Order: sequence, then C-alpha cells, then structure tokens
Amino acid sequence: MAGKKDRQRKLARERMARQEVRRAQQAHKARIRAIAGGVVVVVAALAVGGYFLFGSGGGSSSASSDATASAKASPKASATNSAATVSEPAHSCTYTKSGTAARTVNRPATKPDYQASYQATIATNRGNIVINLANSKATCTVNSFVSLAKQSYFSNTKCHRLTTSGIYVLQCGDPTGTGTGGPGYAFANENLTGAKYTAGTVAMAHTTAPNSNGSQFFLVYQNSTLPADYTPFGTITQGLPVIQAIAKVGSNNANGTGDGAPKESVVIKSVSIKQT
Repeated sequence: MAGKKDRQRKLARERMARQEVRRAQQAHKARIRAIAGGVVVVVAALAVGGYFLFGSGGGSSSASSDATASAKASPKASATNSAATVSEPAHSCTYTKSGTAARTVNRPATKPDYQASYQATIATNRGNIVINLANSKATCTVNSFVSLAKQSYFSNTKCHRLTTSGIYVLQCGDPTGTGTGGPGYAFANENLTGAKYTAGTVAMAHTTAPNSNGSQFFLVYQNSTLPADYTPFGTITQGLPVIQAIAKVGSNNANGTGDGAPKESVVIKSVSIKQT
C-alpha cells in the first residue's frame, strides 16, 4: 500500500514539474512576443516619424534625429541608401509609388531632359533663395524637384526643421509641415561619390528605407559633416544670408537642443524654375 502511495506521489510531483516547465515556456514565448511587438511598434513609429537625416536631438521627427543619436554624435549613414550605379547624366529615371501624397501630383517623366540647365528660385516670407540645380550630376533628383515645383507642390508650405547644433540645415519640402509628408512616390540616391555638405549645398532627405527620396530637402547654411548618404542636387547662389539669419534666431528645440521648428516661421510661397 505504502509503495503504491509513494508511486502516486512521485507521479504527482512529475506532473507538477511538467506543468511548471510548460508554464515557464509559455511565459518565455509571451515575453518574446511582447518584445517582437515592441520592435514592430518602434519600426512603425520610425516609418511614420518622417525623413531621417542624421543624429541630432532626441525626437523622432523628420530628417532624422537619426532616431536616437545625440546632437554631437557622429552622423549615421544608412547602408541601404548607397549610391546606385547610374551613369550621369541619367537618361532614364524610376519613380515608384510610396505612401500617400501630401498633395496630389503627377509623377515626373521617366525620360528627363538631361541636357537642360535649371535654376530654381525659392520665394519665402523671409527672402528669396536662388539655387543652381545639378542636372548633370543628379538628373533624376532634379527632374523630380522641377516637376514638383511646376505643379506648385511646394507653394505655401512651411520649412519644418532647423538644426543649429552640430549639423546646420534648414529642412523643407513637406506640405504637411510635420516632416512625414511626401509626394506619393520615391526614388534612389544619386551623386554620392565624394559628396560634401558645405554651406550652400542643397540635398535630399530620406527615410532609412532604401530608395526613399521624395520631396523633402535641406539647405546647408554652415559647413556640416554628414556622411555621403544624401543626394546633393543644387548649390545656393543667392540668399544664403536669409537662411543664416533664420538660424541665428534658433529653433524651438522640440527635438532636443538646437533641433526643432524654426522660431521664426519660414514659409515657402513658391518655387519657380528657370531653364538656362
């Protein structure tokens, strides 16, 4: 009798041990699912957070705060956005559907006028900025910018981000003014070999996804150390002091010290294109 009871107790202990193992396994799986879910939320937040650029500030807004880096951290390049092997000037361009357009526009022509020379004038409430567009070096980028300008995509839009610490740019090109808006299409980087971001450079912002240039661009008002990861497509020939004066007033620091919307509101009234 005693032997039978001992066996029953032993079996009961083994059942309890198996149940404990199962519960531990289930708890572990639940933690893994929770972690995975958190990663998905973070990725989703970054996806809607806007167009990343470089480490500066602690926010998740456009042109990047590069999501986590501090204002003085070294810029973070996106390996997925390396230069495509394209012979410039490009004779053909690819623009793929991407997201919802902040303003309804037609996609640019896939056959650019690669022999043209363009000059853009950005008329703002703070003064005009004149840019020579690098059509022979960033043909598809210029083709897109010219197309958007001619469709009044940039008209009456705010420049939504100013950085005044470490990296010195004014970022514009989002009709929503939030840093998350784009034209509903995307395209690849160009002109990255040996790219420098000295004062007067105009370049594209993009997300961390590959081939994710859209409509957002930034104007460099003071020499900036950035990785060669953002398509330079123009040079400011007039109006650099306009941006420098805006920068002197500073940002609202919404994304961290020296990073946020300009304190002095900057509104693009229009962008006109002159073919020279």
